[in-house]
Amino acid sequence: MAGLDFEAIYVDSHDILNMFAAEGVEFLLSCEGKVPLSECNGKIICLFFSANWCRPCSAFIPHLVELYETLRKRGISLEIIFISFDRDEEGFKEHFKNMPWLAVPFDVNLHRRLIDRYQVDRIPSFIPLYSDGITVEEELTGCIEDYGTDSFPFTRKRHEELKAIDKRKREEGNLEELLAHEGRDFLISEDDRKVPVSELAGKTIGLYFCAFWSPPCRAFTVQLTDVYNKLNAAKGHCFEIVLISTDRDLTEFNVNISTMPWLAIPFEDRTRHDLCRIFDIKGIPALVLIGPDGKVISENGKFMVSSYGAEAFPFTESRVRELEAALRKEGEALPQQVEDVKHEHVLKLDMAKAYLCDSCKMQGKFWAFSCDVCDYDLHPSCVEKRSTKTEVGREFNHRKFATRYIN
Repeated sequence: MAGLDFEAIYVDSHDILNMFAAEGVEFLLSCEGKVPLSECNGKIICLFFSANWCRPCSAFIPHLVELYETLRKRGISLEIIFISFDRDEEGFKEHFKNMPWLAVPFDVNLHRRLIDRYQVDRIPSFIPLYSDGITVEEELTGCIEDYGTDSFPFTRKRHEELKAIDKRKREEGNLEELLAHEGRDFLISEDDRKVPVSELAGKTIGLYFCAFWSPPCRAFTVQLTDVYNKLNAAKGHCFEIVLISTDRDLTEFNVNISTMPWLAIPFEDRTRHDLCRIFDIKGIPALVLIGPDGKVISENGKFMVSSYGAEAFPFTESRVRELEAALRKEGEALPQQVEDVKHEHVLKLDMAKAYLCDSCKMQGKFWAFSCDVCDYDLHPSCVEKRSTKTEVGREFNHRKFATRYIN
């Protein structure tokens, strides 16, 4: 479908009502009963195509209800007319009872004609009507979900303006704009303290997107807590984390933050949703790292923390390159294969993101001696030589580097 024109010039509502009348629509419905077509005279008309059986429609309706009620309170003469994709009147009535706007009475054949007339090929579809023909912004439902009432007047120009604002917030490094909101200039802690956003200035910040219901999030929270505690103990309070919760309700949020030593955006604050959009968060857990100057260092902080732990601080690309170079050098100093007195097969040098050493039973990272025949892994420092000629028993120059990661 074509995109919206840059300026919103709405169709005269008489034209829409005449079209409805020509299709045999004698009246519209509200939650209170029948409404004459003339009730829409002089109003901005938007059509909403939806169905009771459609889960995305049910998820979208609360966003549209908030937009509708807020715009009308602002004095904007807006009317939404629901046109159903439901297969029976019972489903239509069940769906419509959640809507504060108007509806075309249930008639499968009439609805099909209107669906064809406006070329609706998916639901939910929200179509503002314009004077230069019927057009629809392909991402309009997503735009409303993302920006709420700010998406009005539903033009491409407005959508581009909103995306430009997001880009500026992402790139300009203003913590107050990112983390504060109207009437709130603080973050909260697990023990209900209110910490001013201004106190984060000059620190490295991690924006942590997670939810308690997600097992991967709970596992990563343990890793991140360890890094957080190590860095702040060793370097002063140089590193702060802000929870951007994607929990389903306040109860989950409270359980989630109770497991964390850092700060959070309040659950009821829309800023959580805005930050997910600004940083295009598609999956959790996710960690966006912001430097002391307020500029984004990395949008893949989870990889840095999972791979290198506290050693990755200050989480810059140059620091990651240093660590990778040190790892390559360490690998070059190790033999490609060894024989160990505790295992019957030859062990080969392997790179592993994480493993459990079968000798000391401690977690390991990166270099390991592994068995191709069975599930057996050893820290390089845990290999025991078979003979005096075995190189593995030597003290390697990399020992100090490796120990930091093993422990």
